[in-house]
Amino acid sequence: MPTGFDRQHQPMHIYKGHGMVFGSIRDPLPEVPFEHRMIGEEVGPGESSCNRYDRATAELAASWLEGRAGSDQPWVLFIGFVAPHFPFVAPQEFFDLYPLDRLPPRKLDPRSGYRQHPWIEAQDRIWPHDTMFRNEDERRLAVAADFALCSYVDANVGVVLDALDRTGLAASTHVIYTSDHGDNVGARGLWGKSNLYQESVAVPMLMAGPGIGTGTIETPVNLIDLYPTILDTVGVAGSDTTAARPGRSLFEIAAAPPEPERVAFSEYHAFGAASGAFMLRKGRWKYHCYPGFPPELFDLQEDPEETADLAPRPEFAPVLDEMHGELLRICDPDAVDREAKHAQARLVECFGGRDAARRIGAPGATPAPALQGDSAP
Repeated sequence: MPTGFDRQHQPMHIYKGHGMVFGSIRDPLPEVPFEHRMIGEEVGPGESSCNRYDRATAELAASWLEGRAGSDQPWVLFIGFVAPHFPFVAPQEFFDLYPLDRLPPRKLDPRSGYRQHPWIEAQDRIWPHDTMFRNEDERRLAVAADFALCSYVDANVGVVLDALDRTGLAASTHVIYTSDHGDNVGARGLWGKSNLYQESVAVPMLMAGPGIGTGTIETPVNLIDLYPTILDTVGVAGSDTTAARPGRSLFEIAAAPPEPERVAFSEYHAFGAASGAFMLRKGRWKYHCYPGFPPELFDLQEDPEETADLAPRPEFAPVLDEMHGELLRICDPDAVDREAKHAQARLVECFGGRDAARRIGAPGATPAPALQGDSAP
């Protein structure tokens, strides 16, 4: 299947070519909770196949860059690391950076009276990750492991950046570091992604290279902005290729005056979603729309940790109306929800129905491809 790359050096493809089919069982959601731990059976210091894959990926990227030294042929290299994704296993040297007695307290703990939103409650019933930890000590180990994996990916990025410096390519290369999602790491009793809170939807977006200054841009950006950005670097920006597509080049955004009211948008229709979930951020406001469920509204200026849902308060009804109107300019959430569920129902039927689909998919994170010296995953 074409992937858009001229060559794939060490690809990690979706599990068995079909991925998590059980995640498409949505309408209605499964009645019986899943019993295996998506977070992984082992938690703590050590080394996993994903750790080895990331290390090998960094080394392979560095070797590839060394092969480009002295060439004037343009190129684009995509480097994908697993970390800081689960399984929550990290090399000891990085784990030691985060003593368990110095970890921050958990935000909005359901065990201390916090009430999850009904949409989250429905999701949590079928895969209650937080209650699958063996004890509180293991839960804290998972937090430390996540932090350690962040440092581990930093170290591997450093291997790549060192290669750019060593080869002299740094002076002519733009580097963008980002991610496809965040991680809740226990906030609100949640783990992984799969929701609209900042822990999940906010991702890093760092760019460096020729002509890029230092500092922070106040204009919100989206992952779709990477498409015109990459085309910009290879000289096809502004062509018919980009004209009909959303997104703006990060070079353009960085050079323009700040636009704090620019809209950021996310949506979710995957595992555990009783309905589609739609997030819209504009200025200080962040709006969550769940067809069939109450909305959520947060003031990120006064409440950046999203601790107080303002949607039930009558005085914020005008803001809710305005934010929903902005969402309708992008999509009809009810129509998109129906379309997604219909497509997923067809997929489930193709794999033999709900009972069969429940057993189709990796029991945890997508297995890393076997490397030399590894046993098959």
